[in-house]
Amino acid sequence: MPVLLPGAETIGEARQATLGVLGGGQLGRMFVHAAQAMGYRCVVLDPDAISPAGAVADKHVKADYLDSFGLAQLARDCDAITTEFENVPALALQTLAGMRVVAPSAAAVAVCQDRAVEKAHFQAAGVPCAPHAVITNDIELAAVDPALLPGILKTSRMGYDGKGQVRVATAADLADAWDNLRRVPCVLEQLLPLKAELSVLVARGADGQIVNFPVQQNLHRGGILAVTEVPAPDVPVEVDRLAVAAARQVAQALDYVGVLCVEFFWVHEHDAAGRPVGDGRLVVNEMAPRPHNSGHWTMDGCDVSQFELQVRALTGLPLSEPRQHSASVMLNLLGDLWFSDAGGPTTPAWDRVLALPGTHLHLYGKAAARHGRKMGHLNITADTPEGAHDVALQAAAILGLPTDF
Repeated sequence: MPVLLPGAETIGEARQATLGVLGGGQLGRMFVHAAQAMGYRCVVLDPDAISPAGAVADKHVKADYLDSFGLAQLARDCDAITTEFENVPALALQTLAGMRVVAPSAAAVAVCQDRAVEKAHFQAAGVPCAPHAVITNDIELAAVDPALLPGILKTSRMGYDGKGQVRVATAADLADAWDNLRRVPCVLEQLLPLKAELSVLVARGADGQIVNFPVQQNLHRGGILAVTEVPAPDVPVEVDRLAVAAARQVAQALDYVGVLCVEFFWVHEHDAAGRPVGDGRLVVNEMAPRPHNSGHWTMDGCDVSQFELQVRALTGLPLSEPRQHSASVMLNLLGDLWFSDAGGPTTPAWDRVLALPGTHLHLYGKAAARHGRKMGHLNITADTPEGAHDVALQAAAILGLPTDF
């Protein structure tokens, strides 16, 4: 892949180097900000006329992701193209790849779009994943190993942030849940006793160069990421090493180009008497072919953000090994904060939050708050993990967020 240098207009070239983004959400918005800071123009394709990324891009192509005229216009305007979310049709990326540099590839994104295919990839890559069964018909439903129960039934496609997921305890629960999910292809995952949820962000170039951010510890509420802490509290060196090695292995096996997030379950192990033993074991849960919520702390706690590394990977620029300069906590800010206990609209107390040391507010420019909608995030940085954690607890209390981390 040729290197696409920024700042072409400053040396009299005919057209400034331009990057395209499929998707207009907040991840696209932060990618655009990073690319523009490096001297690139950006074009966003999204059907929403008021999308967060479209509002800050140099140009917004308002079109469906499979609209042939919209895709042709994006290819005409751009030198290289990426995606900001995994559910963009892989066919759109495949179509664009016939005209321009596209990263990540349609093939890599397609693997991430199907949980069954994704788990098969993990196994082929030699990375352990949770015990599971694929269910596509009544025969496979009847053949499910009872040892997988209790478990979580997840739709193979289009599930995220807890959507398309049902907890099941018995075979009868499983049959009912599959009916309620309209009998679409699903994956049943065994419910595991978790010590914590971890994630690792890697960035890989077309030349095979690969770098990674430190291991991140995540807390989810209602299936949505709520808190990320880096360094990950209490994670032993060996577990840290295994997580990084597995994430790199997953990316290499995909021949991946761009930023990839690999999420893990850190699982308790027990002896015959049911007592926890050792450091536990690590199993991969899923992956996201894009920058990720759990990496938002990199915008303020690291010398290079996940979004800058996505720009570098897309354009063929060198990938520098990220260096964390501050202990960090990220709090996800959902639309619930904009509603009072009485249900009416309110404005969060940003003045009180920003009076706390090391607080960095990032709002996504969304037109309206809704319950459960991602509206922004708050990064807290400090010299020590204890300092960042203490300020994060204070910020959470001011905002009325749970302080269970």
